[in-house]
Amino acid sequence: MSTDPPMTAAQWDARYRAQPDLWTKEPNALLAQFAGELEPGRALDVGAGDGRNAIWLATQGWTVTAIDLSTVALERAAERAAARDARLACIVADWREHDFGESAFELVVVSFMHPQPDERQALFERVARALVPGGHVFTVGVVLADHGRRGPPDAERLYTPERLRHALRGFELLRCEEHTYEQEHSSGRRQVTDVVAVGRRR
Repeated sequence: MSTDPPMTAAQWDARYRAQPDLWTKEPNALLAQFAGELEPGRALDVGAGDGRNAIWLATQGWTVTAIDLSTVALERAAERAAARDARLACIVADWREHDFGESAFELVVVSFMHPQPDERQALFERVARALVPGGHVFTVGVVLADHGRRGPPDAERLYTPERLRHALRGFELLRCEEHTYEQEHSSGRRQVTDVVAVGRRR
């Protein structure tokens, strides 16, 4: 059972104000590798934060909609996009309440969002409806084995390949596996593991 409630918009705003560089500005490397092989179209970044993935997609020719709970994060994303002559449609909203639309995107990105276990499948069902037939979802998050080092404090919200396969069972799965790499950290470089999945709407 989940023990930690989701952070509120006010809490996320405060966190972003306190840390101007909360996340890296570089896109997720696996997303860049995957999306770089696709024909640019319309993309939705759910939980876009301050825009590292959304901005990169926009610079590659995608028409990008970025959704996040934090006004501060999306203002920062818009500023950074403008500095790179890229445009984002930024929407401050809770994914649980915002209508993603029907068959509106060729790509949906869900990067390091860890919803409550009982909401995980609902999120990806909404993503599926938002995709055109044949459109792709790219998702990545912290592996369960890294609990206590990274990600939310509630272990049930972290990912395993099995948890993502279950949440994405409405998709044709092209990839669902652990990915281990080295990451810069305040204490130096450290080895971390994510779970990455790519699905295609049937």
